[in-house]
Amino acid sequence: MSTTFVATLVVKPGMEQQFEDLQRELSELTHQSEPGTLVYDVIRHRTKPSTYIVYGRFKDEQAFQAHQGSPFHGRLVPPILACLAQEMDLQMLDWVA
Repeated sequence: MSTTFVATLVVKPGMEQQFEDLQRELSELTHQSEPGTLVYDVIRHRTKPSTYIVYGRFKDEQAFQAHQGSPFHGRLVPPILACLAQEMDLQMLDWVA
């Protein structure tokens, strides 16, 4: 069974571009380096421009743990979190269809 997460992130005013640049790099490296990552998307809310959703789906829990433990994840996530105005809402899910 694949492992899936949906994270809602609210970014501090004025930090949107930095957040997007960091997330873009994380997404690109994830897709290039992690064959167990099926989907890793970062999307911006249309009417709340400081609100983003990150959707990740991994082949299995092992692939998710590999993502969490990658060197670029460890390098990019702390500055991503520093951009946030509040704690992210992280939901862990099981993909059905």
